[in-house]
Amino acid sequence: MAGNERNGSRRGIGTIAIHEGDSDSEIIQPIYQTSIFKHPNGKQIRGRDLKYSREDNPTVHLLEKKVAALEGGEDGLALSSGMAAISTLLLGLLAKGDELLISKEIYGATLILARSLEKFGIRTRCVLNDDLPRAVTAETRAVLCESITNPTLKVTDIRGLATACEEHGAILVIDNTFATPINFRPLEWGADYVVHSATKYLGGHNDVTAGTIVGPAEGISRMWEWRRNLGGSLDPFAAYLVIRGLKTLRLRVEDQNRKTQKVAEFLEDHRRVVKVYYPGLRTSAYASAAQFMKGFGGVVSFELPDSTAVSRFLSSLDLVKTAPSLGGTETLITHPASSSHKNISLEERREMEISDGLVRLSVGLEDLDDIIADLERGLACL
Repeated sequence: MAGNERNGSRRGIGTIAIHEGDSDSEIIQPIYQTSIFKHPNGKQIRGRDLKYSREDNPTVHLLEKKVAALEGGEDGLALSSGMAAISTLLLGLLAKGDELLISKEIYGATLILARSLEKFGIRTRCVLNDDLPRAVTAETRAVLCESITNPTLKVTDIRGLATACEEHGAILVIDNTFATPINFRPLEWGADYVVHSATKYLGGHNDVTAGTIVGPAEGISRMWEWRRNLGGSLDPFAAYLVIRGLKTLRLRVEDQNRKTQKVAEFLEDHRRVVKVYYPGLRTSAYASAAQFMKGFGGVVSFELPDSTAVSRFLSSLDLVKTAPSLGGTETLITHPASSSHKNISLEERREMEISDGLVRLSVGLEDLDDIIADLERGLACL
Protein backbone atom coordinates (compact mmCIF):
# COMPACT_ATOMS: atom_id res chain seq x y z
CA MET A 1 0.00 0.00 0.00
CA ALA A 2 1.60 3.30 -1.08
CA GLY A 3 2.14 5.99 1.57
CA ASN A 4 -0.60 8.36 0.41
CA GLU A 5 -2.85 5.89 -1.38
CA ARG A 6 -5.29 3.19 -0.44
CA ASN A 7 -7.17 0.97 -2.89
CA GLY A 8 -5.80 3.02 -5.77
CA SER A 9 -7.18 6.40 -4.64
CA ARG A 10 -5.29 9.26 -3.05
CA ARG A 11 -6.02 9.86 0.61
CA GLY A 12 -7.25 13.23 1.77
CA ILE A 13 -4.93 15.46 3.76
CA GLY A 14 -6.87 14.99 6.99
CA THR A 15 -6.59 11.22 6.63
CA ILE A 16 -2.86 11.49 5.89
CA ALA A 17 -2.32 13.54 9.05
CA ILE A 18 -3.94 10.82 11.15
CA HIS A 19 -2.95 7.58 9.45
CA GLU A 20 0.33 8.05 7.55
CA GLY A 21 2.86 5.55 8.90
CA ASP A 22 0.23 3.37 10.63
CA SER A 23 1.28 -0.13 11.57
CA ASP A 24 -1.02 -3.13 11.38
CA SER A 25 -0.74 -3.85 15.10
CA GLU A 26 -1.29 -0.52 16.93
CA ILE A 27 -3.89 2.24 16.64
CA ILE A 28 -1.71 4.66 18.61
CA GLN A 29 1.98 4.17 17.93
CA PRO A 30 4.22 3.73 21.01
CA ILE A 31 6.68 6.39 22.18
CA TYR A 32 10.25 5.14 21.96
CA GLN A 33 11.44 7.22 24.90
CA THR A 34 14.98 5.89 24.79
CA SER A 35 18.35 7.30 23.81
CA ILE A 36 19.89 3.96 22.81
CA PHE A 37 18.91 0.72 21.07
CA LYS A 38 20.49 -2.74 21.18
CA HIS A 39 22.87 -2.84 18.25
CA PRO A 40 22.93 -4.68 15.98
CA ASN A 41 19.26 -5.56 16.21
CA GLY A 42 18.28 -5.84 12.56
CA LYS A 43 16.12 -2.70 12.68
CA GLN A 44 16.79 0.12 10.25
CA ILE A 45 15.48 3.60 9.42
CA ARG A 46 16.29 4.92 5.92
CA GLY A 47 18.63 1.96 5.46
CA ARG A 48 20.70 2.87 8.53
CA ASP A 49 21.00 0.67 11.60
CA LEU A 50 18.92 1.90 14.51
CA LYS A 51 21.23 2.45 17.48
CA TYR A 52 21.14 5.99 18.96
CA SER A 53 18.32 8.53 19.14
CA ARG A 54 20.52 11.47 18.18
CA GLU A 55 20.64 9.79 14.78
CA ASP A 56 17.25 8.11 14.47
CA ASN A 57 14.28 7.19 16.62
CA PRO A 58 11.09 5.36 15.52
CA THR A 59 8.74 7.96 17.05
CA VAL A 60 10.62 10.83 15.47
CA HIS A 61 10.70 8.99 12.15
CA LEU A 62 6.93 8.50 12.26
CA LEU A 63 6.54 12.29 12.53
CA GLU A 64 8.96 12.72 9.62
CA LYS A 65 6.90 10.41 7.43
CA LYS A 66 3.67 12.21 8.32
CA VAL A 67 4.97 15.72 7.60
CA ALA A 68 6.64 14.60 4.36
CA ALA A 69 3.33 13.09 3.22
CA LEU A 70 1.38 16.21 4.21
CA GLU A 71 3.70 18.41 2.15
CA GLY A 72 3.91 15.93 -0.74
CA GLY A 73 7.69 15.46 -0.39
CA GLU A 74 9.88 12.40 -0.73
CA ASP A 75 11.29 12.51 2.80
CA GLY A 76 11.37 14.62 5.92
CA LEU A 77 13.50 15.40 8.93
CA ALA A 78 12.35 16.48 12.41
CA LEU A 79 14.48 18.75 14.57
CA SER A 80 14.44 20.41 17.97
CA SER A 81 12.99 23.76 16.76
CA GLY A 82 12.09 25.71 13.66
CA MET A 83 15.38 27.58 13.87
CA ALA A 84 17.24 24.25 14.13
CA ALA A 85 15.50 23.18 10.92
CA ILE A 86 16.45 26.39 9.09
CA SER A 87 20.06 26.46 10.33
CA THR A 88 20.60 22.77 9.53
CA LEU A 89 19.15 23.21 6.06
CA LEU A 90 21.21 26.30 5.25
CA LEU A 91 24.45 24.78 6.53
CA GLY A 92 23.72 21.62 4.56
CA LEU A 93 22.98 23.51 1.34
CA LEU A 94 25.56 26.29 1.34
CA ALA A 95 29.34 26.44 1.17
CA LYS A 96 31.98 29.15 1.20
CA GLY A 97 31.50 31.48 -1.75
CA ASP A 98 27.80 30.67 -2.23
CA GLU A 99 25.14 33.35 -2.36
CA LEU A 100 21.96 33.12 -0.30
CA LEU A 101 19.11 35.36 -1.45
CA ILE A 102 16.61 36.02 1.31
CA SER A 103 13.48 38.07 1.79
CA LYS A 104 13.96 40.88 4.29
CA GLU A 105 10.33 40.42 5.27
CA ILE A 106 10.94 37.20 7.14
CA TYR A 107 11.02 36.20 10.78
CA GLY A 108 13.59 38.36 12.54
CA ALA A 109 15.72 35.51 13.92
CA THR A 110 15.87 33.89 10.46
CA LEU A 111 17.09 37.16 8.95
CA ILE A 112 19.77 37.55 11.63
CA LEU A 113 20.88 33.91 11.16
CA ALA A 114 21.15 34.33 7.37
CA ARG A 115 23.31 37.42 7.77
CA SER A 116 25.54 35.72 10.34
CA LEU A 117 26.49 33.06 7.76
CA GLU A 118 28.83 35.63 6.23
CA LYS A 119 31.41 34.64 8.86
CA PHE A 120 31.67 31.32 6.95
CA GLY A 121 32.18 33.03 3.61
CA ILE A 122 28.54 32.71 2.53
CA ARG A 123 27.24 35.89 0.89
CA THR A 124 23.75 36.86 2.01
CA ARG A 125 21.73 39.27 -0.11
CA CYS A 126 18.48 40.63 1.33
CA VAL A 127 15.69 42.19 -0.73
CA LEU A 128 12.04 43.02 -0.20
CA ASN A 129 9.65 40.13 -0.72
CA ASP A 130 8.11 41.44 -3.95
CA ASP A 131 11.58 41.89 -5.49
CA LEU A 132 12.69 38.28 -5.00
CA PRO A 133 11.88 36.86 -8.48
CA ARG A 134 13.80 39.67 -10.21
CA ALA A 135 16.72 39.38 -7.78
CA VAL A 136 17.65 35.75 -8.59
CA THR A 137 20.82 35.56 -10.70
CA ALA A 138 23.29 32.96 -11.90
CA GLU A 139 25.29 33.67 -8.73
CA THR A 140 22.40 32.64 -6.45
CA ARG A 141 22.84 29.23 -4.84
CA ALA A 142 19.66 29.26 -2.69
CA VAL A 143 16.62 31.44 -2.02
CA LEU A 144 14.80 31.51 1.31
CA CYS A 145 11.43 33.13 1.97
CA GLU A 146 8.11 32.51 3.69
CA SER A 147 4.89 31.56 1.93
CA ILE A 148 3.17 34.14 4.16
CA THR A 149 5.57 36.66 5.64
CA ASN A 150 5.96 37.33 9.35
CA PRO A 151 4.52 39.69 10.54
CA THR A 152 3.03 41.69 7.63
CA LEU A 153 1.43 38.61 6.00
CA LYS A 154 2.45 39.24 2.43
CA VAL A 155 1.97 36.24 0.13
CA THR A 156 5.05 35.42 -1.91
CA ASP A 157 4.83 35.02 -5.70
CA ILE A 158 5.87 31.38 -5.48
CA ARG A 159 5.19 30.66 -9.14
CA GLY A 160 7.36 33.55 -10.38
CA LEU A 161 10.06 32.84 -7.82
CA ALA A 162 10.18 29.11 -8.65
CA THR A 163 10.47 29.93 -12.36
CA ALA A 164 13.37 32.33 -11.70
CA CYS A 165 15.12 29.75 -9.51
CA GLU A 166 14.74 27.06 -12.17
CA GLU A 167 16.14 29.35 -14.86
CA HIS A 168 19.23 30.15 -12.79
CA GLY A 169 19.72 26.78 -11.08
CA ALA A 170 18.98 28.08 -7.58
CA ILE A 171 17.46 26.01 -4.76
CA LEU A 172 14.15 27.38 -3.45
CA VAL A 173 13.39 26.99 0.26
CA ILE A 174 9.97 28.00 1.58
CA ASP A 175 9.09 28.44 5.24
CA ASN A 176 5.46 27.31 5.24
CA THR A 177 4.78 27.76 8.95
CA PHE A 178 2.01 30.35 8.61
CA ALA A 179 0.19 28.72 5.70
CA THR A 180 0.51 25.03 6.72
CA PRO A 181 0.03 22.24 4.16
CA ILE A 182 -3.72 22.58 4.71
CA ASN A 183 -3.72 25.94 2.94
CA PHE A 184 -0.71 25.60 0.64
CA ARG A 185 1.87 23.00 -0.44
CA PRO A 186 4.96 24.79 -1.85
CA LEU A 187 6.54 21.69 -3.41
CA GLU A 188 3.61 21.47 -5.82
CA TRP A 189 4.47 25.00 -7.01
CA GLY A 190 8.17 24.45 -7.62
CA ALA A 191 9.86 24.75 -4.24
CA ASP A 192 12.71 22.34 -3.50
CA TYR A 193 12.48 22.30 0.31
CA VAL A 194 9.83 23.24 2.86
CA VAL A 195 10.56 24.07 6.48
CA HIS A 196 8.19 24.48 9.43
CA SER A 197 8.34 25.66 12.95
CA ALA A 198 6.28 22.70 14.17
CA THR A 199 5.99 24.57 17.45
CA LYS A 200 3.18 26.48 15.74
CA TYR A 201 0.28 24.93 13.78
CA LEU A 202 1.66 21.40 13.33
CA GLY A 203 1.92 20.90 17.10
CA GLY A 204 -0.95 23.26 17.65
CA HIS A 205 -1.20 23.30 21.45
CA ASN A 206 1.63 25.59 22.63
CA ASP A 207 3.19 22.70 24.53
CA VAL A 208 6.08 21.56 22.32
CA THR A 209 9.04 23.05 20.44
CA ALA A 210 9.98 21.37 17.13
CA GLY A 211 10.92 21.96 13.50
CA THR A 212 10.75 20.01 10.24
CA ILE A 213 12.37 19.92 6.81
CA VAL A 214 10.73 18.24 3.79
CA GLY A 215 12.40 17.71 0.43
CA PRO A 216 14.02 15.22 -1.97
CA ALA A 217 15.27 11.99 -0.42
CA GLU A 218 18.88 12.61 -1.47
CA GLY A 219 18.90 16.10 0.00
CA ILE A 220 17.24 14.98 3.24
CA SER A 221 19.93 12.33 3.57
CA ARG A 222 22.57 15.10 3.51
CA MET A 223 20.59 17.09 6.07
CA TRP A 224 20.44 13.99 8.26
CA GLU A 225 24.25 14.06 8.47
CA TRP A 226 24.17 17.72 9.46
CA ARG A 227 21.48 17.12 12.08
CA ARG A 228 23.50 14.27 13.55
CA ASN A 229 26.64 16.38 13.77
CA LEU A 230 24.99 19.61 14.92
CA GLY A 231 22.91 17.77 17.51
CA GLY A 232 19.55 19.35 16.71
CA SER A 233 17.63 16.08 16.96
CA LEU A 234 14.06 16.08 18.25
CA ASP A 235 13.17 14.36 21.52
CA PRO A 236 10.81 11.35 21.08
CA PHE A 237 8.17 12.69 23.45
CA ALA A 238 8.18 16.05 21.66
CA ALA A 239 7.73 14.15 18.40
CA TYR A 240 4.75 12.33 19.92
CA LEU A 241 3.16 15.66 20.90
CA VAL A 242 3.47 16.96 17.33
CA ILE A 243 2.05 13.67 15.97
CA ARG A 244 -0.90 14.10 18.31
CA GLY A 245 -1.33 17.69 17.14
CA LEU A 246 -1.35 16.65 13.48
CA LYS A 247 -4.49 14.59 14.04
CA THR A 248 -6.56 17.77 14.42
CA LEU A 249 -4.50 19.97 12.06
CA ARG A 250 -7.07 20.22 9.30
CA LEU A 251 -9.94 20.95 11.70
CA ARG A 252 -7.96 23.56 13.61
CA VAL A 253 -6.59 25.36 10.56
CA GLU A 254 -9.93 25.46 8.76
CA ASP A 255 -11.59 26.85 11.91
CA GLN A 256 -8.83 29.43 12.36
CA ASN A 257 -9.05 30.42 8.69
CA ARG A 258 -12.75 31.15 9.11
CA LYS A 259 -12.46 33.04 12.39
CA THR A 260 -9.44 35.09 11.33
CA GLN A 261 -11.24 36.27 8.21
CA LYS A 262 -14.04 37.58 10.44
CA VAL A 263 -11.59 39.19 12.86
CA ALA A 264 -9.74 40.87 9.99
CA GLU A 265 -13.00 42.27 8.62
CA PHE A 266 -13.94 43.54 12.09
CA LEU A 267 -10.58 45.27 12.47
CA GLU A 268 -10.72 46.72 8.96
CA ASP A 269 -13.99 48.45 9.82
CA HIS A 270 -12.85 49.73 13.23
CA ARG A 271 -12.19 53.47 13.42
CA ARG A 272 -9.29 53.09 15.88
CA VAL A 273 -7.34 50.69 13.63
CA VAL A 274 -4.99 52.41 11.16
CA LYS A 275 -4.34 49.46 8.84
CA VAL A 276 -4.98 45.71 8.66
CA TYR A 277 -2.67 43.10 7.10
CA TYR A 278 -4.42 39.88 6.06
CA PRO A 279 -4.26 38.16 2.65
CA GLY A 280 -7.94 37.23 2.82
CA LEU A 281 -9.10 40.84 2.69
CA ARG A 282 -10.20 42.19 -0.70
CA THR A 283 -7.08 44.25 -1.26
CA SER A 284 -4.49 44.19 -4.03
CA ALA A 285 -2.81 41.20 -2.36
CA TYR A 286 -5.96 39.07 -2.34
CA ALA A 287 -6.01 38.18 -6.03
CA SER A 288 -2.49 36.75 -6.05
CA ALA A 289 -2.99 34.87 -2.78
CA ALA A 290 -6.28 33.33 -3.93
CA GLN A 291 -4.55 31.82 -6.99
CA PHE A 292 -2.87 29.09 -4.99
CA MET A 293 -3.98 29.26 -1.34
CA LYS A 294 -6.97 27.30 -0.09
CA GLY A 295 -7.15 29.48 3.01
CA PHE A 296 -5.35 32.52 4.36
CA GLY A 297 -4.27 31.38 7.79
CA GLY A 298 -4.93 32.15 11.42
CA VAL A 299 -2.77 35.26 11.83
CA VAL A 300 -3.81 38.87 11.24
CA SER A 301 -1.64 41.93 11.89
CA PHE A 302 -2.93 45.44 12.39
CA GLU A 303 -1.56 48.87 13.06
CA LEU A 304 -2.50 51.16 15.92
CA PRO A 305 -1.52 54.85 16.03
CA ASP A 306 1.73 54.44 18.01
CA SER A 307 3.56 52.45 20.69
CA THR A 308 1.64 54.24 23.47
CA ALA A 309 -1.63 53.05 21.95
CA VAL A 310 -0.19 49.52 21.68
CA SER A 311 0.74 49.51 25.36
CA ARG A 312 -2.71 50.72 26.40
CA PHE A 313 -4.42 48.23 24.09
CA LEU A 314 -2.42 45.19 25.23
CA SER A 315 -2.90 45.98 28.91
CA SER A 316 -6.67 46.20 28.40
CA LEU A 317 -7.06 42.71 26.96
CA ASP A 318 -8.36 39.86 29.10
CA LEU A 319 -8.96 36.75 26.99
CA VAL A 320 -6.19 37.46 24.47
CA LYS A 321 -2.76 36.90 26.00
CA THR A 322 0.50 38.62 25.05
CA ALA A 323 2.99 35.94 24.01
CA PRO A 324 5.57 35.49 21.21
CA SER A 325 4.12 32.51 19.36
CA LEU A 326 1.19 31.52 17.17
CA GLY A 327 -0.81 28.62 15.79
CA GLY A 328 -2.04 27.19 19.08
CA THR A 329 -5.47 26.79 20.63
CA GLU A 330 -5.16 30.07 22.56
CA THR A 331 -5.49 33.49 20.93
CA LEU A 332 -2.15 35.28 21.34
CA ILE A 333 -0.90 38.74 20.45
CA THR A 334 2.59 40.19 20.16
CA HIS A 335 4.34 43.47 19.32
CA PRO A 336 6.95 42.70 16.62
CA ALA A 337 8.97 45.91 17.07
CA SER A 338 9.76 44.93 20.66
CA SER A 339 9.94 41.15 20.18
CA SER A 340 10.63 39.25 16.94
CA HIS A 341 12.13 42.28 15.13
CA LYS A 342 13.62 44.25 18.00
CA ASN A 343 17.17 43.52 16.78
CA ILE A 344 16.39 44.74 13.25
CA SER A 345 17.30 48.38 12.61
CA LEU A 346 14.57 51.02 12.73
CA GLU A 347 15.31 51.90 9.10
CA GLU A 348 14.77 48.32 7.94
CA ARG A 349 11.67 47.91 10.10
CA ARG A 350 10.18 50.93 8.39
CA GLU A 351 11.10 49.51 5.00
CA MET A 352 9.27 46.30 5.95
CA GLU A 353 6.23 48.25 7.25
CA ILE A 354 6.86 47.12 10.83
CA SER A 355 5.91 50.27 12.68
CA ASP A 356 5.94 50.79 16.43
CA GLY A 357 2.15 50.55 16.25
CA LEU A 358 2.01 47.14 14.56
CA VAL A 359 0.67 44.14 16.50
CA ARG A 360 0.30 40.52 15.34
CA LEU A 361 -2.70 38.47 16.44
CA SER A 362 -2.82 34.66 16.27
CA VAL A 363 -6.45 33.61 16.41
CA GLY A 364 -7.11 30.53 18.52
CA LEU A 365 -10.03 28.17 18.96
CA GLU A 366 -12.11 30.20 21.40
CA ASP A 367 -15.58 31.35 20.36
CA LEU A 368 -15.36 34.07 17.72
CA ASP A 369 -17.71 36.40 19.61
CA ASP A 370 -15.49 36.22 22.69
CA ILE A 371 -12.34 37.04 20.69
CA ILE A 372 -13.95 40.03 19.00
CA ALA A 373 -15.45 41.26 22.28
CA ASP A 374 -12.01 41.23 23.89
CA LEU A 375 -10.46 43.12 20.98
CA GLU A 376 -13.29 45.65 21.15
CA ARG A 377 -12.61 46.07 24.86
CA GLY A 378 -8.96 46.85 24.17
CA LEU A 379 -9.67 49.20 21.27
CA ALA A 380 -12.25 51.10 23.30
CA CYS A 381 -9.44 52.15 25.66
CA LEU A 382 -7.58 54.05 22.95
